Amino acid sequence: MDNLSDTLKKLKITAVDRTEDSLEGCLDCLLQALAQNNMETSEKIQGSGILQLFASLLIPQSSCTAKVANIIAEVAKNEFMRIPCVDAGLISPLVQLLTSKDQEVLLQTGRALGNICYDSHEGRSAVDQAGGAQIVIDHLRSLCSITDPANEKLLTVFCGMLMNYSNENDSLQAQLINMGVIPTLVKLLGIHCQNAALTEMCLVAFGNLAELESSKEQFASTNIAEELVKLFKKQIEHDKREMIFEVLAPLAENDAIKLQLVEAGLVECLLEIVQQKVDSDKEDDIAELKTASDLMVLLLLGDESMQKLFEGGKGNVFQRVLSWIPSNNHQLQLAGALAIANFARNDGNCIHMVDNGIVEKLMDLLDRHVEDGNVTVQHAALSALRNLAIPVVNKAKMLSAGVTEAVLKFLKSEMPPVQFKLLGTLRMLIDAQEAAEQLGKNVKLVERLVEWCEAKDHAGVMGESNRLLSALIRHSKSKDVIKTIVQSGGIKHLVTMATSEHVIMQNEALVALALIAALELGTAEKDLESAKLVQILHRLLADERSAPEIKYNSMVLICALMGSESLHKEVQDLAFLDVVSKLRSHENKSVAQQASLTEQRLTVDS
Repeated sequence: MDNLSDTLKKLKITAVDRTEDSLEGCLDCLLQALAQNNMETSEKIQGSGILQLFASLLIPQSSCTAKVANIIAEVAKNEFMRIPCVDAGLISPLVQLLTSKDQEVLLQTGRALGNICYDSHEGRSAVDQAGGAQIVIDHLRSLCSITDPANEKLLTVFCGMLMNYSNENDSLQAQLINMGVIPTLVKLLGIHCQNAALTEMCLVAFGNLAELESSKEQFASTNIAEELVKLFKKQIEHDKREMIFEVLAPLAENDAIKLQLVEAGLVECLLEIVQQKVDSDKEDDIAELKTASDLMVLLLLGDESMQKLFEGGKGNVFQRVLSWIPSNNHQLQLAGALAIANFARNDGNCIHMVDNGIVEKLMDLLDRHVEDGNVTVQHAALSALRNLAIPVVNKAKMLSAGVTEAVLKFLKSEMPPVQFKLLGTLRMLIDAQEAAEQLGKNVKLVERLVEWCEAKDHAGVMGESNRLLSALIRHSKSKDVIKTIVQSGGIKHLVTMATSEHVIMQNEALVALALIAALELGTAEKDLESAKLVQILHRLLADERSAPEIKYNSMVLICALMGSESLHKEVQDLAFLDVVSKLRSHENKSVAQQASLTEQRLTVDS
């Protein structure tokens, strides 16, 4: 280190004199010291004030320039040296060197800039101001097709530099995307797929850029899907495949790219991985099975890619996914059920699947997860059943297959996601009067619904419980169902639902309440009173923002309530006539007609 101090002193003098031979000797000595102990040497360099001199040595025509850039690259490996490099004014001369024709100068300059940018806001900012990124992208473009080892090394360094420059920085990544880096990197990957280091660098760069929404369109306009699938097929090592997966997952969120990946044959690769790893208990294999099956499900989220793989229910992929459901592997059961839920996104597919026995497979799967079951599998299987129940022709078939009985086994679940899907599935199934009546008289179910109507921490569960309560009344039109709901304390929730911010829910509540008033007013009277229904209806009618159908159904309900003495009195006390008479001139004809009828009723009964 004493020798190093002498070198630094000597370097100060020779840097001014510019005697190239002795300068080169000093630089060699520094590089040697850095190779032996980078951190300590870097500290000495910083303490000596020599960094400022380096700026004057970074000149294109000097034979020592590459070595100076190499020294800067080495010292900038230390975090504490990056800001001093910026403060010493090294960025601007380094960026100017990017126009050099000397390959070694370019290589060391790329390394120096890349290391200064690594995790350093100041470094990135200085390179940004000096315009370094555009020059590097231009180099990548012009050198892209040359495959000799020295050029590939330079390309790898430049890719690394851009990555360090933009990593986890959305605005700099967006800048690179606007400069057109994506098509260039995709082309690089295609030409240099034999070069492991360069390929890896491209993949990491893709992984960073693919997280940005604005990148997806650019990626979709390249042949990235084809290149990644081609590369994927060659990989044997788990780590390499994992790197490709990390790029595929964010890219596959884009529907156009989903379709490209399907057309490029990714699905066949994923199915093969599942087949290879399904029985393994190695940690890496389990992780890869999960990644492959998750990606498979993601590809099915695109309408076109999903339909292409469904192939009218005859497709090999659909059949293979179907075979995952009875598997003993939880991850495959989950992916299989989620895949069916994704296939069940249009009526044609749903009808075909129900006709071909998918419901029984899903019910068997649910049966295996009733006691201490896997919550994610329960949730996925219920999602699939809910989607399958949407087409009208499927409802009766699913009811006779025993779906409601299978679903009701999960009433005791304490997991909100499972509760939410259970409620949604039942609500989809009860369009038929008989089914609604049967369920509406199920005291355990109704009591659980009333309990969930108070689940304030889980808005979805609360909303679905209210909607199911209302649906049981609307579809059954049954006095027994209404009595069960009154006895279980459900009336107050239906009244609250009439004040929901969602018009559809308000409407469903008002129609259910009107049926209660028409069929079983005496039983519900006290509960309607204590829930302040009349005051709420007055507010809905007086509020100009209320939708026409809300005003219409509120007036229908007012008329139905007149059969109760106590509620009738509340209506009279609140001067409903004023509000209703104004609605006679409402622009909506149905509202105006109902206002006239309601006004007559109020006048007769007053």
